[in-house]
Amino acid sequence: MAVRENLVSIDWLAEHTDDPDVVIVDCRFTLGKPGLGLAEYLQDHIPGALYFDLEQDLSAPKAGSGHGGRHPLPAADALVELFSSAGIDRDVTVVAYDDQDMAMAARLWWLLRYMGHPRAAVLNGGYAAWRKAGLPVTSEVEKRTRRTFVPDVQSHMLVTAAEVASRSERTALLDSRAGERYRGELETIDPKAGHIPGALHYFYKENLSADGTLRPAHELKERFAPLAEADELIVYCGSGVTACVNLLALNEAGRSDAKLYLGSWSDWTSYPENPVATGEE
Repeated sequence: MAVRENLVSIDWLAEHTDDPDVVIVDCRFTLGKPGLGLAEYLQDHIPGALYFDLEQDLSAPKAGSGHGGRHPLPAADALVELFSSAGIDRDVTVVAYDDQDMAMAARLWWLLRYMGHPRAAVLNGGYAAWRKAGLPVTSEVEKRTRRTFVPDVQSHMLVTAAEVASRSERTALLDSRAGERYRGELETIDPKAGHIPGALHYFYKENLSADGTLRPAHELKERFAPLAEADELIVYCGSGVTACVNLLALNEAGRSDAKLYLGSWSDWTSYPENPVATGEE
């Protein structure tokens, strides 16, 4: 499919925009500004791209219980319908992109893999790299012929708050948020500041090179080398979105077994009894 299993280059995608077995998905979304990503897509996007919205398509509505986090997991049947209507079946390679440091695109990449579709990749460098290269864009809205998406849910890729709380000493827990949020110095989104006790800080943006592309695999292996002895890896962030960039990077580094605590900090802090730590670990 491409040089790197989980990524495609802008050059590769430019050669495959007309391939009927390649579905391109624009995932641009700005937190706090619903509708902006769609407006940007309608203005211009990669030729042939569809649009998936983080909160309308790649998340379920927030639970009435207050638990589950800010971006809950969509129901399996909702994802089956979304992917089928987008013309995705087992023969299709899906390429996701955004302009938010690959976070939204990685969320779709992870959801596809969770639903048993391994032919999913993220556009390395995102829309910014595409535009910088002077590659063509369009405002034409694509319509795909429906195909049948057959799910094979990989439930082992997810963990719950209870499983995080009862994790073994051989499990490494990674917090993907910015340092000031991890340390509890600043919190503008969730009701409590800090991190899950025992979590290590691995800011998701540190997986990226200066040009916005994912760092080479050998650099990512070095970045995650301190985790080599861990029997299990669990990754979280604020609401299960930016953590997917760490999961993408871990896959590139050879740790495809890492799991996602999808509810993340927004779910953890919804339980008053859950402990909170501040400062460095």
